[in-house]
Amino acid sequence: MSGHKSQRRRGAAQTSGNPKFWGRHAVMAAIENPERRIIKVWGVRETLAAYDLPSDLPVIYCQPTDLARFVPKDAPHQGIVAEIAPLEDVWLGDILEEHEGDPRPILILDQVTDPHNVGAIFRSAAAFDAIAVVTQDRHAPPESGALAKSASGALEVVPWVRVVNLARALEEIAEHQYWRIGLAGHATVTLDEALAPTRNALVLGAEGEGMRRNIEEHCDQIAKLPISDRMESLNVSNAAAVALYAAATRKDA
Repeated sequence: MSGHKSQRRRGAAQTSGNPKFWGRHAVMAAIENPERRIIKVWGVRETLAAYDLPSDLPVIYCQPTDLARFVPKDAPHQGIVAEIAPLEDVWLGDILEEHEGDPRPILILDQVTDPHNVGAIFRSAAAFDAIAVVTQDRHAPPESGALAKSASGALEVVPWVRVVNLARALEEIAEHQYWRIGLAGHATVTLDEALAPTRNALVLGAEGEGMRRNIEEHCDQIAKLPISDRMESLNVSNAAAVALYAAATRKDA
């Protein structure tokens, strides 16, 4: 193993104040996560009555109109909002050592910044049992209500690794015997041809710009999804879902 550690998992980027999560899946998944500290919950009495909330959890009963001031305009709060402390940070090296030999994929996002896309990617990562999602610390969204709502609880179960240097993180991932596959439309081979029989790390770039050159150079192979000529590309969250499905169901798995 290398002498450096490429930083953290699961934690949020530095923000002013704690995020507020809304929606039943996002809030209840956070409450049920033993690693998460819940500061306060606001909710409609009828909504909260359906859940067995911890007795020591600070709860404030509100009308639906009162909850609207905690969320963006027209956001579907579903009668419950919670103030959430960000998850603790741990090192990428810890995740890699903990899952040594694990055949499940790791997903790496190169400067994907839209919280709805990142949240949807977490949801797919949970659905297809990815080990972790890795992003660069400065060019990824913080934990937020919008991201957690799109993730639908997946933020609590899939480790989020934030690193200072994504290229260095890819080097560390390679040292743990992952085959690093970057997805790009200019590739000549398809993803199913590129997937390794053992351990795969899937790398996706931002919409429009795609992967940066330096990140592409840190991949072992570049591959494409075999989409129809009628469509130039997929939304990055859809592409992530398709790639994770392909990795999860590869014939030699």
